Amino acid sequence: MTIEIALVLLAAFGAGIVDAMAGGGGLIQLPALFAAFPTTPHPTLLGTGKLAGLAGTTSAFLRYRRHVRIDLRLVVPAAAAAFGAAIAGAWIATRIAPDRFRLLVPVLLVLVLVYTLAQRDLGLAHQPRGTGRRGRALGAAGAGVIGLYDGFFGPGTGSFLVLLFVRGFGLDFLHASASAKLVNAAANAAALLLFATTGEIFWLLGSGMAVANAAGAQIGSHVALRRGSAFVRGVFLLVVGTLIAKTAWDAVGSLP
Repeated sequence: MTIEIALVLLAAFGAGIVDAMAGGGGLIQLPALFAAFPTTPHPTLLGTGKLAGLAGTTSAFLRYRRHVRIDLRLVVPAAAAAFGAAIAGAWIATRIAPDRFRLLVPVLLVLVLVYTLAQRDLGLAHQPRGTGRRGRALGAAGAGVIGLYDGFFGPGTGSFLVLLFVRGFGLDFLHASASAKLVNAAANAAALLLFATTGEIFWLLGSGMAVANAAGAQIGSHVALRRGSAFVRGVFLLVVGTLIAKTAWDAVGSLP
């Protein structure tokens, strides 16, 4: 095993831990892939990362499902909407350069961070609301928008989904993170399907990363379940803050 592959597998493991708690695993995993294989086409690395991400989000969801109640009547339509929208977003990305929107991402994440900090009790109490037929339709619409963004560009998708369930439906951060995993898995599956049809995936490496990411997700979800919503909120704020710095740096670096 080369040192590059070992580092990528380690990054996938760490990404699984972080992503299972609050999203943002791609912040660790994708830079590692790009650093290890600098001459490989980006779509190949993105597809390989999606394979690992799908395994991790699915693994985390299954663990959460055993310990917390997830409202599947709310989450399944949201996941279906995210799946379809992510395919559409990936198609749009073949027509419009996503780099044009780099500067918008850190701005949106700053709004997420400021809003969460301003609402000190946000996501600490689990008080579900608005989960009737109209609420489920709105949830699917919101997940669809985020899924479209995930297929088109991607950074911060998990954090946006968590906030959707916290703010829109009164879930605490633990239940919101658990619910977001199924929606995120659907978006990952959609992107993986698209990349698989073009053959742009390192299947062997991606399978190894999938195992590492799923193992990390089991640890991350276990820690989240033991520590509770206040801890997950803290990790969420840390991840969003780091995402702001990373996406802002990338946006500035892409300027002519």
